[in-house]
Amino acid sequence: MRKKEGKRKRLLPMLLVGTMAGAVIAGCSQQGGNAEGSAGGASAAPSGTAGESPAAEKALQLNIMLPIFKTNFPKDDSPVAAEIEKRTNTDIHFEWVPNASYTDKFNITLASGKLPDIMYVPDVKSPSFVNAAKSGAFWEIGPYLKDYKNLSQANPVILNNSSVDGKNYGLYRGRALGRNGVFYRKDWLDAAGLQTPQTIDDFYNMLKAFKEKDPDKNGKDDTYGMVMVKWTGQWASGFDTIKLWYGAPNKWGERDGKLIVDYETPEYLEALKFMKKLYDEKLINQDFAIMDSAKWNDPLVNNQAGVIVDVVDGAARTDDKIHAALAAAGKEQPDVEHYMDVFGGVKGADGQVRTLPTSGFAGLLAFPKSSVKTEEELKQILAFMDQLSEPEMQTLLGYGLEGKHYTLVDGALEPSKDTALLESEVEGLNQMLSFIPEDKSTKVKQTPLRIKQTEVQKANEQLIVTNPAEPFISTVYTQKGAQLDNIMNDARIKFIVGQIDEAGFKDAIQLWKTSGGDELSKEMNELYAASKK
Repeated sequence: MRKKEGKRKRLLPMLLVGTMAGAVIAGCSQQGGNAEGSAGGASAAPSGTAGESPAAEKALQLNIMLPIFKTNFPKDDSPVAAEIEKRTNTDIHFEWVPNASYTDKFNITLASGKLPDIMYVPDVKSPSFVNAAKSGAFWEIGPYLKDYKNLSQANPVILNNSSVDGKNYGLYRGRALGRNGVFYRKDWLDAAGLQTPQTIDDFYNMLKAFKEKDPDKNGKDDTYGMVMVKWTGQWASGFDTIKLWYGAPNKWGERDGKLIVDYETPEYLEALKFMKKLYDEKLINQDFAIMDSAKWNDPLVNNQAGVIVDVVDGAARTDDKIHAALAAAGKEQPDVEHYMDVFGGVKGADGQVRTLPTSGFAGLLAFPKSSVKTEEELKQILAFMDQLSEPEMQTLLGYGLEGKHYTLVDGALEPSKDTALLESEVEGLNQMLSFIPEDKSTKVKQTPLRIKQTEVQKANEQLIVTNPAEPFISTVYTQKGAQLDNIMNDARIKFIVGQIDEAGFKDAIQLWKTSGGDELSKEMNELYAASKK
């Protein structure tokens, strides 16, 4: 996977001294979306402005494997990638993998033994990663973080959530805890004469109106309510948020003093029935089980659908794309400031609003020992990651080059409206930002929509439903987790599309239990009891 096989990954002693002494500059965090998040890094430059390395130092060779959410992506020699290399004295090869197939590619790559230097890990608790980490395939980086300006400020709670048996086998990619919610076409809601939904019934009525009331006013029956997609990772394309509205647990919940998996609760089944109703009435896309997450926002931009349940910061990104599309077509409406709006959640039957938290991170950036062979090399890479956390580096990876990909107006950043340019030269690079300890980048202009997104995220932190089993590493799940998850993911989809009924779903739960689910529940409760002591 090496870009240039003849070069060894090493820097001169002066860099190492700077790194070990903690003199590396760094910073981190930029809020990222499900598809367009940011990350952070560390400084490979021991002195001077971040990004300026003495000419005598040999470039650090890096291969980095990351997910991409678009069909276009920055090439190795593209302008922003080249600027990253210049500022950090690196020579980087990016291996981009479509997000929808990333988990499969991750497992195949892991099994091959031919690993990159930096590897995005989508699911820290997945059996494949847990087994590999415990067998020594990845560096444990926890003891090294104290030596770096930015990485040393990692959040201890998130470090715990992202650990394997208390050990950190990669840098978490920090995310806001209350990011999840609903964003929708505000102009469509206004056209339908409806108010922002407050209850589940209101939410349903909005979706129904978006299908039946010609919200785009083109005289055609060509719209539907909500976009759902195939999704790999923590969330089942919005369903894991919607199930909380019905009172289901966030994966595991406490009932009568014991942990119970969400599948076995009546509230989970009620949420499934709601989703089936939406599918039967064609209020969601009929191809949701196979739709690529790279195309998630397209139906909103193209006047096909009006709602997405996901991270709320997707609202402003979608709004930007609608404005750009209308401007390109000569149909921009000067009197419309925002086409999108956002809210955190709706009230359940008990009147409470519940939202799905993130774990505080979106996967890890891990360092395989098969490619990062020495402690010296690891420290160089951590220095690089620390440098990426500096404000100017976060801005570079998140928004590109000033004057080409964005302009500064009164200190605020205004991205180019050339979406094709941004996709081919900028978007995706932020996937290697860690956001440790926080977002330090130059901010885009704080429009009313972006201000509201931030307000919703902060309010959501008071409404989140936590998973009490979040920190636990289960031996049973490590061995059987993929099989168990497949049983229930398959059953969920089949129930929604009508291939099985309620009895069939209960049969799937029974299969889950006999295939290891009962063992998993027993182990989780033992871990839960031990954690309370």
